[in-house]
Amino acid sequence: MTPTSNPHSANLQLILENSPVGEVLPAIAQLHLPNWWLAGGAVRNTVWRSLFGETCNLTIKDFDIAFFDGEGDRQQELEAKAILTEQYPHHLFDVKNQASFARWRSGRQAYSSTEEGISDWLHTATAVGVRLEAGVWQFFTPYGLEDLFTGIIRPTPPHVGDPVAEQKGASFLQKCTGLTVLG
Repeated sequence: MTPTSNPHSANLQLILENSPVGEVLPAIAQLHLPNWWLAGGAVRNTVWRSLFGETCNLTIKDFDIAFFDGEGDRQQELEAKAILTEQYPHHLFDVKNQASFARWRSGRQAYSSTEEGISDWLHTATAVGVRLEAGVWQFFTPYGLEDLFTGIIRPTPPHVGDPVAEQKGASFLQKCTGLTVLG
């Protein structure tokens, strides 16, 4: 999805490029990880802080980088993390190959693509991926951007009724009072 295909995409790009996300995204692109996306809390919390200001105490805990390499292994993840940590020692990075996720994390399903992995994240506003391809911003938004831009905490379809999603959503609400929990 390109920034012009969704009315919120241009706003998303503007918010992110003027944040720590915009700072680290070019370095992530230079790693040349196959089918990579930066997603999760770094994207979500940056947008919510921008929208809700000082009433939102959600910050970037780490940068979740998902990629897909059927031939890859944990060493590939660790090397990418080490490179990024050396460049940005004040940030934390979580780099995960969605192809091997189930092999080392007990109880997790195997994914056939990065997008399938991101679509299985707990909340719709968290399942938003961003990347740079030849300097062009791209977005993966399987549930759209409406929940992200209206401050809605909604579980993704695989996590409706999931107590972990409910607990995590409640923790977001405690730190950012402008949010609304649905589902």
